[in-house]
Amino acid sequence: MQKAIASPKYASLVNWLKQAREGQGLSMRDLATRLGEPHSFVQKVETRERRLDVFEYTLYCKALGLDPKDGLAFLQ
Repeated sequence: MQKAIASPKYASLVNWLKQAREGQGLSMRDLATRLGEPHSFVQKVETRERRLDVFEYTLYCKALGLDPKDGLAFLQ
């Protein structure tokens, strides 16, 4: 089984989140503030140095005003 963080599908999910952030004109620091995390958290997620678990993923989507189900479509 391939590690999720290295899979092309996970990369597309992270890219979807990054594009949503950038499309809203948010910096990594802006999003990190919404999440209550240091900006390095967002940077590590977007460079796939750190993997989001399911709970974190839903919070990330909520902070961006996204429906988590839409992102899961990238994984199917």
